[in-house]
Amino acid sequence: MINFESDYTEGCIPEILDALAKAQKEQNTGYGMDPHCEHAAALIKEFFHAPDSDVHFLVGGTQANMTVIAHGLKPYQGVICAQSGHINCHETGAVEATGHKCLALPSKDGTITADQIEQLILEQKYNESYEHIVQPGMVYISFPTETGTLYTKDELQSIHDVCVKYGVYLFIDGARLGYGLCSRANDVKPEDLPKLCDVFYIGGTKVGALFGEAVVINNKALNKDFRYSIKQHGGMLAKGWLLGIQFETLFSNNRYMKISAHAMAMAEKLIQALKDKHYTFQFEPAANQIFVIMENAQINDLRTAFAFHTNGVIDKDHTAIRLVTSWATPEENIDQLIKAL
Repeated sequence: MINFESDYTEGCIPEILDALAKAQKEQNTGYGMDPHCEHAAALIKEFFHAPDSDVHFLVGGTQANMTVIAHGLKPYQGVICAQSGHINCHETGAVEATGHKCLALPSKDGTITADQIEQLILEQKYNESYEHIVQPGMVYISFPTETGTLYTKDELQSIHDVCVKYGVYLFIDGARLGYGLCSRANDVKPEDLPKLCDVFYIGGTKVGALFGEAVVINNKALNKDFRYSIKQHGGMLAKGWLLGIQFETLFSNNRYMKISAHAMAMAEKLIQALKDKHYTFQFEPAANQIFVIMENAQINDLRTAFAFHTNGVIDKDHTAIRLVTSWATPEENIDQLIKAL
């Protein structure tokens, strides 16, 4: 069975295992206060041209999302997101469990616009019952989105401008950040991100690490006492150097971008083959998640040799499926799927 279900079906790049094995008998200070985390943070700040940003390592994406959002919001505030946003529909109400409502906006392709965000902010601000309505205090977007689409630099700039105008934080979920940055459709450079948001995180779990995410805080107001929130929300690892070693390895020798570029090369090969065979897409593919529409009978046939998820019924004869490539996808797996198609 060849698996296209997700980008975290494999363990990690071999260099991380080598680095972990080499460090196994080291004695390190815990909770992310070790030399490996310090070095990894320095490499990340250098890569994103963000010398004044602060970097924190958390164990997973849900912990990163709920920690950043709960830390940045006042008790009566909520977070704006797309209806399809991960925090709204794929984290079992983790954000709501912290006492903050997800203020979900409709979206056809996983993105939301600056105009939508401004309208929602103004609707609350000028409502006669404004103090009885959850106040927007943060905007959450994903790059790439949950549907495999991307924001352009201009779109991010417009969203950022609205957030600055109304004193609202902008948080970018980068669980698959490397794949977005390496997409041919992308015009956002690594050095742009710290200027376009208050906080973002770099996905390790889905991009070559065993586990872990790196939260990069660009707004000093958000960094104050952030470690308290990491601990309180279950994101702090006692053996924090295990996270530091992984990100130290990913951001040495440009590995993060190299492995992300491989995933995108595999995705682009599959996308082109699907286009050549006249398949249609549920969402225009731009990253490593490909949502393609197929006949139900063909889907059943493919499932005898390939694993993947479905993403909604299109009509009585057709369903959308999701095919995901990763840093670990062998080209022969792509070739076998193309041959089966």
